[in-house]
Amino acid sequence: MSQPCAAILLAAGAGTRMASDVPKPLLPVAGRAMVLRVLDALAGVDAEPVVVVIGHGATQVRDAVHTGAPQPDRLVFATQPTQLGTGDAARVGLLALSQLSEASDVLVLPGDTPLLRAATLGQIILERRRVDAAASLLTAYVDDPTGYGRIVRSRGLIGIVEQRDASPSQARINEINAGVYCFRISLLRRVLGELSPANAQSEYYLTDAIGLLARTGQSISAVPAPDPAEVLGVNDADQLAACEAVLAARRGR
Repeated sequence: MSQPCAAILLAAGAGTRMASDVPKPLLPVAGRAMVLRVLDALAGVDAEPVVVVIGHGATQVRDAVHTGAPQPDRLVFATQPTQLGTGDAARVGLLALSQLSEASDVLVLPGDTPLLRAATLGQIILERRRVDAAASLLTAYVDDPTGYGRIVRSRGLIGIVEQRDASPSQARINEINAGVYCFRISLLRRVLGELSPANAQSEYYLTDAIGLLARTGQSISAVPAPDPAEVLGVNDADQLAACEAVLAARRGR
């Protein structure tokens, strides 16, 4: 990348559905902690600095990441004391980032998507810059979108509708939000302060930042993943096994 792009990696979650004493970001996928696999992809786009937002098992995650990351000198750790949602985690990361970098772009992505490729992250950054959008986001077309936020395209505008809020027609949309974004930092900083926890989980959702930007007339662009498997997240043992199967298939090609 000719211009620097910072990153905020969200790795504070407990992963209660994994039924493991190991912090979720450190669960191994084909022998390597999933958060390290995401950091491998970030190294491929020369993201700097990378703020790793930690919370549950903070000391254990920090030590393992600092030891195993491909570019440990680029890492900064920020602690989310209470897990109040992805929007709050992004706020914590942005506070740390504001003291370190003058980058105009920031990738915000989860630490439990171990199949992401550097080339795909690069496409998200380039797309935001190409159209000068407030944000670009990674999407995927899947056979079963159950549980995911849907991408709603209307009159050139892009929005995200969570499953619980989707109308019957929106629920049939098979383009989903992958939770991976590239924001113009100045605009992300502005809208994070406007997020509200007025929802069923009483959390601050990063997806709401996309809606706030769109409602103020800012453009949002979307980049469909070339391989839908890249967006697979890990929330339970079955999804962990699915990611390992994909990695095994990649190695066999």
